[in-house]
Amino acid sequence: MPSLFDPFSLKGVTLRNRIAASPMCQYSATDGIANIWHRVHYTSLARGGAGLVTVEATAVSPEGRITPNCLGLWNDAQADAFRPIVAAIEAAGAVPGIQLGHAGRKASANRPWEGDDHIAAGDPRGWPTIAPSAVAFGANLPQIPRAMTQDDIVRVRDDFVAAAERARDAGFRWLLLHFAHGYLAQSFFSTYSNRREDAYGGSAENRGRFLTETLAAVRAVWPADRVLAVRFGVIEFDGRDDETVAESIDLVRRFKTEGLDFIDVSMGFSTPAANIPWGPAFLAPLAERVRQQTGLPGSTSWNLGEAERANGLIRDGKIDVAMLGRPLLANPHWPYAAALKLGIEKPSWVLPAPYAHWLERYRPE
Repeated sequence: MPSLFDPFSLKGVTLRNRIAASPMCQYSATDGIANIWHRVHYTSLARGGAGLVTVEATAVSPEGRITPNCLGLWNDAQADAFRPIVAAIEAAGAVPGIQLGHAGRKASANRPWEGDDHIAAGDPRGWPTIAPSAVAFGANLPQIPRAMTQDDIVRVRDDFVAAAERARDAGFRWLLLHFAHGYLAQSFFSTYSNRREDAYGGSAENRGRFLTETLAAVRAVWPADRVLAVRFGVIEFDGRDDETVAESIDLVRRFKTEGLDFIDVSMGFSTPAANIPWGPAFLAPLAERVRQQTGLPGSTSWNLGEAERANGLIRDGKIDVAMLGRPLLANPHWPYAAALKLGIEKPSWVLPAPYAHWLERYRPE
């Protein structure tokens, strides 16, 4: 079986190893435009040795931002700002990826360190939110969204397509659609947020319709030799998990027929009442089940940050790629540290030559 430091190839894309930098919101943009913070951040992750570097959740429209400071890809100025970031990631030896999403009823929020709640009514920084149904998330996000019309559904789908085209032209080679974490796509699939009585509500097939239609429309413009992936919340941890997981796997199978290449298994986060069993690699068994029952290569994240753990999950065939978030924020050179821990001979090969030269020549025995 492959290991953490074996290459991973899919379509026309090859990762130098199976370590991926998970999309991690930085909440540091102005008007959706990437800046020097983003360039340094993503270059450091690539230079540190990750095989795939995925740019954070990037909104397909202004209303789709989580906060006013989220990245966007709804205009050409935003696309142009990504070009040097893509070039820097590639120059450091990693594959550039990007996550596209729409925050739905969780939009118009303050940044986490400024409250992590909805922007107050009347604050000019905020905006009206939309969702499948006029149902608030609750807890610290109480704003009631406007229920989407058929025209809204078509418009948002087209926004995903336009953003995917800009991502394509900017040079990204791995596209991850954000169909998880209680944002718009997930909220269509979840019965907590979808009370519709039309073709987009009711049965699991109908609740998945917005997701499959959006995926198919994006696939039509995304190059065949580049990877199209989805991060999907397949479980809610709400006591109804058997039914939710079964419906989710059926939907992932439909994704596959529409051209999905890779599945990143995550949680729904559709209800604040979820009882999440946080622990080491707690989603890995579920990722393995989805991988086996759909035939798609896949990944997961959440508490994979021990080198032996991540390596073991790949060797045991549970996942194909390990998505890492906080470990790479704490140490962008986590891949080098992991190679040392796993006893790989000349582990500095995971780094760019100027770093490898010093670390290999002068590494203490």
